[in-house]
Amino acid sequence: MRKILMALVLAVAVAGPAVAATPAAPPTATPTAEQQQQILLKKKQQAAADARKAADAKKAAEAKQAAQAKKQADAKAAADAARVAEARKAQNQPGWACEGFFKCLFGAKPKSGVQNASTSFAPMDETTGKDITWPQASKYAVGSIIVSTPERALYFVTGPGQARRYSVGVGREGFQWSGTSTIVSKAEWPTWRPPAEMIKREAAKGHMLPPEMAGGPENPLGARAMYIGGKLYRIHGTNAPGSIGTAASSGCIRMMNADVIELYDKVKIGARVYVFQ
Repeated sequence: MRKILMALVLAVAVAGPAVAATPAAPPTATPTAEQQQQILLKKKQQAAADARKAADAKKAAEAKQAAQAKKQADAKAAADAARVAEARKAQNQPGWACEGFFKCLFGAKPKSGVQNASTSFAPMDETTGKDITWPQASKYAVGSIIVSTPERALYFVTGPGQARRYSVGVGREGFQWSGTSTIVSKAEWPTWRPPAEMIKREAAKGHMLPPEMAGGPENPLGARAMYIGGKLYRIHGTNAPGSIGTAASSGCIRMMNADVIELYDKVKIGARVYVFQ
């Protein structure tokens, strides 16, 4: 009996510490108000960091696009400058430049049908364009064209109170006009088709005009033309730069070839045109 009791005592002594060595799981602690604020603050800081990262990525993409656009614009400007330089260099070559409008236009009897002319060269002078502060520009939408016949000037509106001013040739006495319209089409190295009235009028003076002349250095329309809706008139270049600043045309607005090329690239179809006498 005594042996049995001793065995039980030993068993309890061995099992007791093992049971005591296994602690009960502590209860889940509820975050304090301060801890909750810290958690919320970390979330806000992470959201702000993500927003800054996204903004930086967007800014980098826009900068890349702007750099590409500038590169393309610089390349275009360089190409235009090269064309102008080539044309000026060629201006001294004999057999293509003209002395005065009527000599260019009527210096030789034209053949019937389409008159083919090379577009390799064209009279090209320094641009007369100047960016100016012009209060009247605020009356018109950006991109509008305003022609002041008395000033022999064309204004292209670039912003509120801002414009680019060009010297132009206008209609001679009896051919000047005023009105409002829009640019309905544009053409590079335009074909010239004199209206029947002009052909008849010049024929009476002994000047035989062709029914059609292909674009080129001998073409009175020059390097570019912008056609005014509802009118027989155009804004165009010229093969007679000496006529710029004078009243010598049959109603069209003439520009230096360098100027009309520059304006052509800026003017959009549908742009408003205002002509004042």
